Amino acid sequence: MERTPDTPAPDLRGKIALVAGATRGAGRAIAVQLGAAGATVYVTGRTTRERRSEYNRSETIEETAELVTEAGGTGIAVPTDHLVPEQVRALAERVDAEQGRLDVLVNDVWGGERLFEFDKKVWEHDLDAGLRLMRLGVDTHAISSHFLLPLLVRRPGGLVVEMTDGTAAYNGSHYRNSYFYDLVKNSVLRMGFVLAHELEPYGGTAVTLTPGWMRSEMMLETLGVTEENWRDALTEVPHFCISESPSYVGRAVAALAGDAHVGRWNGQSVSSGQLAQEYGFTDLDGSRPDCWRYLVEVQEAGKPADPSGYR
Repeated sequence: MERTPDTPAPDLRGKIALVAGATRGAGRAIAVQLGAAGATVYVTGRTTRERRSEYNRSETIEETAELVTEAGGTGIAVPTDHLVPEQVRALAERVDAEQGRLDVLVNDVWGGERLFEFDKKVWEHDLDAGLRLMRLGVDTHAISSHFLLPLLVRRPGGLVVEMTDGTAAYNGSHYRNSYFYDLVKNSVLRMGFVLAHELEPYGGTAVTLTPGWMRSEMMLETLGVTEENWRDALTEVPHFCISESPSYVGRAVAALAGDAHVGRWNGQSVSSGQLAQEYGFTDLDGSRPDCWRYLVEVQEAGKPADPSGYR
């Protein structure tokens, strides 16, 4: 996950970060990119080498911590279920005891890929799955903020990144997959807006961030490809040409964390592609995918798949 030579790397040495929901996908990549910039990164999740979560996948939180350290930072794995307040309280107490503060909090807990049903009306959607989706995608973020933000507001400059799917502009005019999915992703957008107001008096910043069409482990498996040959999926899913690696949004978070003037983003909803244009970082292949503009101007406009001018 090394940066391309033309991409400036922020210096986060001495920074203390916590990525909630860092076992895989965006969370793992964010943690690694913060580590690549020199940060100490606490990584949390439910899947460990001894115990798997309901996902029943092989990625573990210990692996993420090791990747952070290999990238140049210090990775610290703390198995945590962010739906259990006592566990999050203990997490906050540990960070407090070991570091005395927190500079960056990334609320990335999700865990809902196997729970939402595309294009199912609320009366058709499995109710238990929908309610579980809301607990995983909303309650976890609120619980984490409740216990961890007291560490972040101890000194000015703290950053909270709320991870969601879709910008405020896009989601404001689009139905997002299903009733429950839509509610969760838009609730997180509102969380970032509200936290901006609550953190501002302490010199803190809250930003809501979305990746584009991300090549997560699960997405690659669904399409039957790997990160190395992902373009083979274009024959079946042509618009996948605008996809991005998880490292892209990871670099977006690192760029925000390294910006001495990050307060200019307070309360805003931004995308990885938007921040790439601002900060100059690239995806692993040296490109700068702008997925959300592509979706509107190409895919939804019914044009043939062509990323020219969008990456």
